Amino acid sequence: MPSADVKSTLSDGVHVIVKRDCATCVMVAPLLTQLQSSHGIMIYSQDDPSFPDGAKVIHDADLAFSWHNNIETVPTVIKVVDGAETERIVGWLQNEWAHMFDLPNIGDGLPAYRPGCGSLSVDPDKVDALRAKFEGSLLVSRRVEIASLEDEMEALFARGWTDGLPVVPPTQERVIRMLSGTSLAPSDIVAIAPPDLVELTVEKIAINAVMAGCLPEYLPWVIAALKAVCTDEFNMHGVLATTMPVGPVIVCSGPGSRAIGMNSGVNVLGQGNRTNMTIGRAVQLTIRNVGGGRPGEIDRAAHGMPGKLSFCFAEDEIGSPWTSLAVARGVASDTDAVTVFAGEGPRCVTDQLARTPEQLATSLAATLLTVEHPKLPLAYDAMLVVGPEHARVFGDAGWSRGRVIEELHARLQLKGTDIVRGSHGMAEGVLQKYEQLTVSKFRPNGILLVHAGGGAGLFSEIIGGWASGAVGSEPVTQLVTNVGSR
Repeated sequence: MPSADVKSTLSDGVHVIVKRDCATCVMVAPLLTQLQSSHGIMIYSQDDPSFPDGAKVIHDADLAFSWHNNIETVPTVIKVVDGAETERIVGWLQNEWAHMFDLPNIGDGLPAYRPGCGSLSVDPDKVDALRAKFEGSLLVSRRVEIASLEDEMEALFARGWTDGLPVVPPTQERVIRMLSGTSLAPSDIVAIAPPDLVELTVEKIAINAVMAGCLPEYLPWVIAALKAVCTDEFNMHGVLATTMPVGPVIVCSGPGSRAIGMNSGVNVLGQGNRTNMTIGRAVQLTIRNVGGGRPGEIDRAAHGMPGKLSFCFAEDEIGSPWTSLAVARGVASDTDAVTVFAGEGPRCVTDQLARTPEQLATSLAATLLTVEHPKLPLAYDAMLVVGPEHARVFGDAGWSRGRVIEELHARLQLKGTDIVRGSHGMAEGVLQKYEQLTVSKFRPNGILLVHAGGGAGLFSEIIGGWASGAVGSEPVTQLVTNVGSR
């Protein structure tokens, strides 16, 4: 008996959800007919309204009943007492069915166990449409209608919602699927997005994560990175407004970075890894489309750099001789986190001959000296991404993270006579009052050490920073939380 109004709530009694296109359901169909006569069970069929034959059947034609009651496998048997579910059996388990119906001999002659089949409500061909149908009311963002003859990709370009590359159209189905990656509600506000100081909801982030090409499991990382860049300490407004070529560099740490497939090895700062590229891109698109940080407007970079599209990578914690950057900044080693740094494009440091840590530290320091300008101390931080072969030189000698940083600072003490304005034929430099002093190139916490990169190649990378401290930007570390569906 088909029903056009299948309710999602359950009345007291026993409810059984089946489909004809399931061998286990067909196997127990005669039992269901008998149980309906003897125990008054309610039977819901997902596909055929006449299945089981001879039974009174409620047709779950739109799968509303199955969706709202989280049916993943058929047959599923649900017992309800006083309006609350008290027992659930998934598949055919003879002993459990016997206990529920108090029929010790139920199903004599049948196998003791059969697992059942996937519910139509979780069918990959149907699940996105079902999410949109039953959860679409959770979304409040403005819908934009695209004409039937209008190209979706070109429409997004024309409306100014891209970063210069094609984006994925954020349909309702895709956005709701993206939201399954977090336990947060779509309406939850996680930050205030600069420069326009707009409330940044999870829904808005999900929309831009779709456009960037993220998978749902990446969404918590995007949210964490946006929380970090939207802090006063990071100063995203300033990072946008400066004429220097800088943007958020997102370093991901923890076991979750490996679980979602992030790259920490070969070509770690380059293209080719979906997770790295789309997380960083989602952050940039969100700041552009929600916060209003568009190039040529508030974004005033004189040259810019490719990392303004996306600059996100994972630390190689497994192969590292040191603790991770996140652990060094107070995060537990088994905890997922992102650290954001206002950085420019990377530059390579080549030293293929150093065999002692002292030699390598001297080479790295000489290149770090050139960050922004060799005569400008204390104004800029730097991130040093040490490749595995360089890290091995330090690790084999027993140099800890702290020791490496200490030795670099020791080699980056600058004589005032070398860095005052006009010295060495260069007008740039510090004021004359510093001429008799010795000044450190970086502030004490101004070198951030990260281990990442391919196993072959005696190279490291330096990422120069923007103005540091209160006048510019501080690195910020944010935990990755709220993973999984609501």
